[in-house]
Amino acid sequence: MYPCPCGFYGDPFHECTCSLHQIQKYLSKISGPLMDRIDLQLEVAPVKFSDLEGPSTTDSMTIKKRVEEARLIQLERYKDCNIYFNSQLTPALMNKHCKLDKSGKILMKEAFQSMKLSARAHSKILKVARTIADLDGNRLIKESHLAEALRYRNIDKYYQNLKI
Repeated sequence: MYPCPCGFYGDPFHECTCSLHQIQKYLSKISGPLMDRIDLQLEVAPVKFSDLEGPSTTDSMTIKKRVEEARLIQLERYKDCNIYFNSQLTPALMNKHCKLDKSGKILMKEAFQSMKLSARAHSKILKVARTIADLDGNRLIKESHLAEALRYRNIDKYYQNLKI
């Protein structure tokens, strides 16, 4: 979604023409509970033309291979669980497959409190962290995987301090 009716709120290259009231009214069209159900929420910065001309840092075949390997990891992990994807994890299966080490637990607790996360958001973040660990080829969720998953939840709280 756009950040505001004109689409330029926070854009470093264009000036937003919306009032704070217009922005808040626009954002209120999507409720918190609906946003909470979206696994990945992140702000995407505008792309400069010069960025489009340079070589890609990772080719699509490399990415495809990583995704296929992660899928095989998940298929093997869940072969006796009647599920196929991390997104299908039940709370009991999450307790088994999404364990955090001490530093991960501290990070999640701090994020839960500072970002005012719901129980649903907590679960979604853990499932995304599990997927990031799979893409990285790690059996355990590391603090870096959790930190990356938390970065993918920045839109629902991006405008929480917006005041009229």
